[in-house]
This record gives sequence, structure tokens and C-alpha cells, in this order.
Amino acid sequence: MKTIQKLFLGCVICAFTFSCAIVRPGEVGIKQTMGKIKSDHLAQGAYVFNPFTTTVKKIQTRTVEAYNELDVPTKEGLTVKSEISLLYHVKPEAARDVYTKYGMNYQEVIVETNFRSVARHICGLYFAKELFAVDRKKIEKEIFDELNAGISDKGFMLDAVLLKSITMPPQIFQAVENKLKSEQESLQMEYVISKQKKEAERMQIEAEAIKNYNKTVSESMNEMMVKWSGIQVLKELVTSTNSKVIITDGKSPMIINDK
Repeated sequence: MKTIQKLFLGCVICAFTFSCAIVRPGEVGIKQTMGKIKSDHLAQGAYVFNPFTTTVKKIQTRTVEAYNELDVPTKEGLTVKSEISLLYHVKPEAARDVYTKYGMNYQEVIVETNFRSVARHICGLYFAKELFAVDRKKIEKEIFDELNAGISDKGFMLDAVLLKSITMPPQIFQAVENKLKSEQESLQMEYVISKQKKEAERMQIEAEAIKNYNKTVSESMNEMMVKWSGIQVLKELVTSTNSKVIITDGKSPMIINDK
């Protein structure tokens, strides 16, 4: 008798367990009876149902991560590896439509499919070197805006797009590095040429200034000034204590013996 009671009690517990569903915080429940959804989504709490005719599907409405390792194309036709994470959640009020249209595999069917397409499209707008040089926030925002426009009307809310890394094959990375090095050398050469041109211009200006100075001095040296300079030189020679022979034509002295 006791064994039958225990068996009966166990059956009751099992029936109660299988006929009770608990919707936790961050979830909504979809109650389906005989293949038909009877009501709107179920909020958090405990619910009792007939396990033979009814099931309760639980859809997460908290933020979840969709992590992807993608091979994305670049503008010049190369392929680079990327690690991009997508943070999103299902809108609670749209959970019923999401389940009805896309089933429980909605992340793969809608979110990740659109995500991969958008990520490849946005990365394809940039050259390989730009994916390293451009601010990642800019690329993340472009992916976010385009993806959000594609899935927001389907019951999903996009929270963030995180571009974690961009990795190139070694040979491609070396080619990009060599190209950047060549561009830097070209810029350095342009700087050197520009500097030399400026130096040549400076020397030209200096030579022109010297030429103008000599011309001014030459024009200012008239005959009277030459005679006056000769008289001053002759005066200094006459007053000198050294013995000397001076021959002059009255214009300029000439020393022929100096002891």
C-alpha cells in the first residue's frame, strides 16, 4: 500500500513538474496550445499548463553576444580576418512575432545573417591599410547604423558592435608595410626637395642683396672721395717715423722703400 502511495505521489510530482513553467527575469514566455499561440507573451513568473497539449517557449530579452570570426574583403580585393562581437536583445513586445516568424533559431536566421552581410559590406569600403589606420569607432558606428536599420523592424534592438581585431596574412601585412614605408620615404624626399628649394631661394636673395650693396657703394665713390682718401693716406705716411721713399703724382702715394 505504501509503495502504491509513493508511486502515486511521484506521478503527481512529475505531472506537476512537467505542467509548470517558470519565466525568469530577462525572459518572456510564449504559450502554445495545440499548435496555436493563445495569448501575448508571458511575463516573468510561474505558470501551470497541460503538458499534453501545451508548451511554453522561453525567449531571452536580456542582452546577448553574437561573436563572429569573419573573413572580410577590402576595397583592393584582399581578404583579412576579423573578430567582431555583436550585442543585441529581443524586444519583449515583439517576442511573439519573432518566434512566429523565425522560430527559436532567430539569432542565426536573422541577426547573424544580416550581421555578416553588413560587416563585409562596410569593410569592403576601406583599403586594407585603412582598416588599421581608421578609428575603429568609425567602422563600428557604420556597421551599427546599417545593421540596426536592417533588424530593428524585425523585433530586435541593437546594443553595440565591437570590432576586436583585424588580422592580415603575413605576406599581405608585409606588402602593406612596404607600401606605407615607400609613402613615408616619398614624403621625406618631398620635404628634402622643398628644403633645398627654400635654401636656393635664400642664397639667391642674399646674392642679390650683396650685389645691390656693392652697386650702391660703387656709385657713391666719386672722384672727390677718392682724392680725399689719397690725401689721408699720404698724411699718415709723412707723419710716420719710418724712413721711406714716396713717389706720388698728387693723387695717390706709392711706397718704393720702407725701412
